[in-house]
Amino acid sequence: MKNNEAIEKRRTFGIIAHPDAGKTTLTEKLLLFGGAIQTAGAVKNNKIKKTATSDFMEIEKQRGISVATSVMAFEYAGKQINILDTPGHKDFAEDTYRTLTAVDSVILVIDAANGVESQTEKLMEVCRMRNTPVIIYVNKMDREGKDAFSLLDELEDKLDIKVRPLTWPIGMGDRFKGVYNLHDKSLNLFQVNKTKVEKDVVTISDLNDKTLDELVGEQFANELREEVEVINGVYDEFDREKYLAGELAPVFFGSAVNNFGVKELLDTFIQISPSPKGRETDARFIEPAESKFTGFVFKIHANLDPKHRDRIAFLRIVSGKFERNTFYQHVRQNKKMKFANPTSFMAQDKSIIEEAFPGDVVGLYDTGNFKIGDTLTEGENLQFKGIPSFSPEIFMELENLDPMKSKQLDKGIHQLTDEGVAQMFIVQPGNRKIVGTVGQLQFEVIQYRLTNEYGANCRFTPKPYTKAVWITSDNPEQIESFKRAKGNHLAKDKDDNLVFFAETQFLLDMAEKDYPDITFHKTSEFKLETI
Repeated sequence: MKNNEAIEKRRTFGIIAHPDAGKTTLTEKLLLFGGAIQTAGAVKNNKIKKTATSDFMEIEKQRGISVATSVMAFEYAGKQINILDTPGHKDFAEDTYRTLTAVDSVILVIDAANGVESQTEKLMEVCRMRNTPVIIYVNKMDREGKDAFSLLDELEDKLDIKVRPLTWPIGMGDRFKGVYNLHDKSLNLFQVNKTKVEKDVVTISDLNDKTLDELVGEQFANELREEVEVINGVYDEFDREKYLAGELAPVFFGSAVNNFGVKELLDTFIQISPSPKGRETDARFIEPAESKFTGFVFKIHANLDPKHRDRIAFLRIVSGKFERNTFYQHVRQNKKMKFANPTSFMAQDKSIIEEAFPGDVVGLYDTGNFKIGDTLTEGENLQFKGIPSFSPEIFMELENLDPMKSKQLDKGIHQLTDEGVAQMFIVQPGNRKIVGTVGQLQFEVIQYRLTNEYGANCRFTPKPYTKAVWITSDNPEQIESFKRAKGNHLAKDKDDNLVFFAETQFLLDMAEKDYPDITFHKTSEFKLETI
């Protein structure tokens, strides 16, 4: 397959949402429509202990939440679909932010009852930073929720983006009759159906057709006619260029758990969504159609399969063609590497691939060579931008409760922090390990995995810090002065960069004022300048 054909065929997107909006359920149903799975389990159903295809870590199954980004690929209507399902929980937002650097568009899931929630707004801010195209899926229409027009107003107001409904709900909750597709003038009648794909759609090109009254009842038919008239009068026609520029979000309504409204979403998505985009580096902009291979690591996951203790780096291909058993340049380490078993994913199921193209996400078995943000090329010395670590906000000291398992603990915490779920800082004297995260739940996950995957018995002790910032300066005297004054609040990160722990924002502000020649970095992006 030629590169240009492969690029046009691919669609790589992330699914994002506030917790419990139904994001993982929607992911599973997209796989169902794509033929990637045959039946859907009842996600998070207490009576039926099945879990979503994309939730494969044991702790995810126990807690009923996604805490790791899953990658899934399937073909649909002639397109290669690559889905990156992300954690919804706010404590794992950093993993989601990094994943958004590896996608070309997103589907944002909204709970019809709750509307726009806090995590939704934060995720949308990241999308706007990159002008990422967004499609919105309003979920749980089979339950009582907010009025559809009120939801549209809330989306525009809180997410700071213009919207255009492409499907429209008929009723809600117990009165939910289905959705009308404004895009292709068809009616999809609602049926409670959780396990298989329903394809009965009625074409109604003229809303005045009396068939509509027969199908949904006169009252609902009249309501739909009036509401569609309002939509056409208030909202601009859908403009794909504005959508691709991140200025306009098409909106779909449905019920993911019932497989409803999902096909309309998927069919429209493959028509309007962008093919793989290029990426900025510290040297130049890389176009996907370039002949030479480039790619970057945006996620690392240890023990994806606990039986094999494997560690996999997730590589997003930006340009050229990636081939198995071919030597590529690991830019940071300045060495050549080749990969005998590169894999594609269906959640925890992996298959070896011979080649991959821009937009694809490939799993590389890793013995500790990779860090998040690493770049592979055919020899060119460049580093992709925009894959930072963020300043943590919660800090705890890791204490070993079993001296006989020191090696296991050391290996475990190094591998888990390499994944990006947390950051580790070393404090001297004593080589003490301080772990920093953006959420409390991450400590539960880390402790659970250290115990169950590495056999390391440990505990976390809270530290009184609220911020960790990286510090650099061209003035060595001021750095030395800072070390003397703040020695008890300094540490090194895993790359041996100097880090300052601040107990309050006020103390951080004072430090910045007292030491004007020192730069206090809130993310790790500055490291690119030193590579």
